[in-house]
Amino acid sequence: MSKFVVFGAGGRAGRQAVAEAVRRGHQVTAVVRDPSRYTGPLDAGVQVVAGDVTDPADVAAFAAGHDAAVNAAAVVEPDTFFPAAARALNQGLRQAGVRRLVAVGLASLLPDPAGVPLMDQPGFPAQFRPFCLGHAAGLEVLRAEDNPLDWVYISPVGDFDHDGERTGRYEIGRHGDPAARISYADFAIVLLDEAETPRHRHVHLAVS
Repeated sequence: MSKFVVFGAGGRAGRQAVAEAVRRGHQVTAVVRDPSRYTGPLDAGVQVVAGDVTDPADVAAFAAGHDAAVNAAAVVEPDTFFPAAARALNQGLRQAGVRRLVAVGLASLLPDPAGVPLMDQPGFPAQFRPFCLGHAAGLEVLRAEDNPLDWVYISPVGDFDHDGERTGRYEIGRHGDPAARISYADFAIVLLDEAETPRHRHVHLAVS
């Protein structure tokens, strides 16, 4: 049994990460902005706490004593949220002595087979671009040479199947594909696989 801290545990990816960790018999600290609105698993091994992933002190406090961290936190209007969260995780996890970070990413940053990021292709919705740029800035913080974390940034190859069920299977892709789908439950399997036994490091891992 391991102990994992999940930031953004109230969102769809975060709730499924908590559920998958519980399924595997792990203990989880579920960090959310407002515990009264949390609708994820409340099993005996789950502790729900209020915290801010952009605050290094909160990250350090809630990550202490855990084996790995999963970051599924996001906001609709990103502004500086994603790079601030990445910097806080970098500092806070280091203070807590936690090296492994599994971060939920965005498919729009992936290249197509020709090497063009999905977000730069003709017809990509302009209203989504600020969110993509926020994610990209957070990923660049993780990629910085002075980042000591053992991180992996994981996204769907394309998008989530919002009504999809858990199949227990996933595939790793090489390029972005807007038509590809993965359920949140299967995506959580990847998150926990990489938290339990790191196989990919310092990369953007895409799954379907």
